[in-house]
Amino acid sequence: MAIRINDFMCGMFAAIGIRLIDFKLEFGRLYDGDFSRIILADEISPDGCRLWDIETGEKLDKDRFRRDLGGEAEAYQEVARRLGLMPEEGEGAVLDMVTHRLRKGK
Repeated sequence: MAIRINDFMCGMFAAIGIRLIDFKLEFGRLYDGDFSRIILADEISPDGCRLWDIETGEKLDKDRFRRDLGGEAEAYQEVARRLGLMPEEGEGAVLDMVTHRLRKGK
């Protein structure tokens, strides 16, 4: 399962000009009667990944905080903008997922 998640995330981030360096995953068990399934039980965010801009190598993740580079909020917002989860500069506030899906027609 981790390899499939890695392949998906590498492609998703590469498509928006971000290199996925590494990430952490947590799994859980979901019970359904007598059966159980292993599921991904973690958030996917710049807090749990190392994300670098492909062109510049700029860090867009928690390393900005760890290395005292500053600009954590701006880096996280840049990742959100590239993923289409946040409007471009000057277009308004951060979107919640419901509003985002409605705007995208999903």
